[in-house]
Amino acid sequence: MIVQSFLLAWADVFRPGALKVLGLGVALSLGLLVAIYIGLVSLIGAFVPDTFTLPWIGEVTWIDSFLSIASLGLMLVASMFLMVPVASLFTGFFLEDVAEVVEDAHYPTLPPVRKLTLAESLGDTLRFLGVIIGANILALMVYPFVIPFAPVLFFALNGYLLGREYFQMAAFRRMHRDEALALYTRNRTVIWLAGALMAVPLSIPLLNLLVPVLGAATFTHIFHRLTRYSARA
Repeated sequence: MIVQSFLLAWADVFRPGALKVLGLGVALSLGLLVAIYIGLVSLIGAFVPDTFTLPWIGEVTWIDSFLSIASLGLMLVASMFLMVPVASLFTGFFLEDVAEVVEDAHYPTLPPVRKLTLAESLGDTLRFLGVIIGANILALMVYPFVIPFAPVLFFALNGYLLGREYFQMAAFRRMHRDEALALYTRNRTVIWLAGALMAVPLSIPLLNLLVPVLGAATFTHIFHRLTRYSARA
C-alpha cells in the first residue's frame, strides 16, 4: 500500500494542477527572499554613508558595497535553510488542490467535498509549519547527544509529524474530524511508516521542495486505500 501510493504520487506531482501548486509555492518563496534582500540593500544604502574618513586610514569608499555583497552571501546561505519552510508555508494553502487533482485522476466517482474556509486552511497550514519547525529545532538540540542515532531520530520524528499532518489533511476533506482521527488511530503504524518514507526526500536538497505536494498526493492515496480496507473489514 505505502510503496504503491508513493509511486503513484510521484506521477501525480507532474500533473498540471499539482505542478502549478509546486511552481507557485517555489515562485512565491523566491519572490519573498528577493524582496528581503532588496530591503536589506535599501537599508544599507539609507543608513551607511557612501564615504567616510577613519583615523590613520583616510577616506573609505567601499563599506556600503562590501555590506551589500555580504548581505547577498548571507541571503544565499539563509535561503538554504529558509526555502523549504517558506515554500511549505505558501504551498500549504493549496494542498487541497493537489488532493483534488489526485482524486479527479484516480477516484473520479467520489462525491464533492466541503471546501475548507480560508481561516481553516490558514490555521491548519500555520499549525503544521509551526509543529514541524518547533519539533526539528528541539531535535537539533538533542542530535549532538545521540549522534549515532541522529538519522533514526530524524526519520522517526518527521515520519510521525509528516504522516499525521498529511493524513489528516486528506481525511478532513472527506470525513468528520472525529472519524478521521479514529481512522488515524487504527492505522497509525502504516501512516507513520509512510511519513518516514516521505522524510527521505525531505533530507535531500532541492528534492525537499517537492515534499508538500508529494506528501499531499501520497496521503490522499493512502487515505482512500485505508477507507476501502476498513469498509471491507
